[in-house]
Amino acid sequence: MAKKNNTIKYVLIGAGILVAVAIVGNKLGWFGKGDVIQVATEKAIKRTIIETVSASGKVQPEVEVKLSSEVSGEVVVLSVKEGDVVKQGQLLCKVRPDVLKSGYDRAVASLNSQRASLASSQQQLKQAEANFANTVAKYKRNKELFDKKVISISEFDAAKAEYESAKANLESVKQNVIGSHFGVEQSNAVVKEAGDNLAKTTIYAPVDGVISKLSVELGERVVGTAQMAGTEIMRISNLNSMEVNVDVNESDINRVSLNDTSIIEVDAFQGQKFKGVVTEIASSASVVGASADQVTNFTVKVRILPESYQKLLHRNAKNSSPFRPGLSATVDIQTERINGLTVPIQSVTTRDEKNEKKDLSKGKPESDEEEKPKSDEPIKEFVFVYQNGKVKQTLVTTGIQDDNYIQVLTGLKNNDEVVSQPFTAISKTLKDSMVVEKVEKEKLFSKDKK
Repeated sequence: MAKKNNTIKYVLIGAGILVAVAIVGNKLGWFGKGDVIQVATEKAIKRTIIETVSASGKVQPEVEVKLSSEVSGEVVVLSVKEGDVVKQGQLLCKVRPDVLKSGYDRAVASLNSQRASLASSQQQLKQAEANFANTVAKYKRNKELFDKKVISISEFDAAKAEYESAKANLESVKQNVIGSHFGVEQSNAVVKEAGDNLAKTTIYAPVDGVISKLSVELGERVVGTAQMAGTEIMRISNLNSMEVNVDVNESDINRVSLNDTSIIEVDAFQGQKFKGVVTEIASSASVVGASADQVTNFTVKVRILPESYQKLLHRNAKNSSPFRPGLSATVDIQTERINGLTVPIQSVTTRDEKNEKKDLSKGKPESDEEEKPKSDEPIKEFVFVYQNGKVKQTLVTTGIQDDNYIQVLTGLKNNDEVVSQPFTAISKTLKDSMVVEKVEKEKLFSKDKK
């Protein structure tokens, strides 16, 4: 009986071993097809690829003038409101001019006083000239009489002293006239300065445009810019030419060039795309964030081409642009365009051949450090080419890419069939010469959903 039980026991153990071997063998493909990975493929063909640099920013006018008063005071005239179209030289606002007006009046009064003083000095000069002429004639007569011994030396000395005094008086009056001329010029300068200060209380439009921002109300007090930053009163923008100011990361800025074409999407106009061109690239960086997490960006200005939004313009609209300053926008700057051999981006993967050999010969490495490739070793890129039910791991070199495809420079020929899905299999599971089952992409995804 015991012998019979031992026989049954051995039979059951053997059957279990056979079942285990069958399962493992099937999994590993020793017999049957095993668990064959299903993949979708796509042919490597020539396509046009446009490499882009994406960035976001704000819509702004190319020309925007910020206006502030040069003098402090109360706004007593405000002849425009936000959104108004203005012309160069048009009156915009006026700051109370009372104090400066009185200063101007004092300067004018001083000028008139100086002019009167000049006129008086000129009359005194004429009088001094007449007296001097009379004194000269008298002196000449006395000199002739003295030479003839008719008058005494004391009388001649008195005539000579009178002549010298008249001469000095004439010179003094001439200098007074010159001083009065300078006084008039000085008063003229004071009047001009006072007039200029008084004119600063009235602000006119320096350029044509639209009042894009009005920061004050009638009766509000403003601070002048004479000694400090001053109060911004309003902004005038030229909406005929709009641009998007975007921040491009330092890793992408070297790919951006002047006159690069761009595709612009404005959040306020969903589903519409506008064309643009790069007009300006900042030379210095702007650093954002704390020292530990700093991000270095460069400001790039992209002009929105008017022909791309002509359909949005309204005939009777006051503003000449559908865009408003400050709108959020996303810009795709097209940095390079090529027509070459391409494959889907997800078809290209990187593999560490050294570690894969270790896995095959020794199993997994004991530490994470052994799994990391050395920093001085170039990263190799591979695709899996489908051939007769198997995949071949092929080394490639790549070029530029867009959102869907990447350029292949070497390693593939036109119409080579490469594995495009699933990405998990491409990046981790597939090996060289592995047997796979090719299926349609739709079937592959529908199976994943289940």
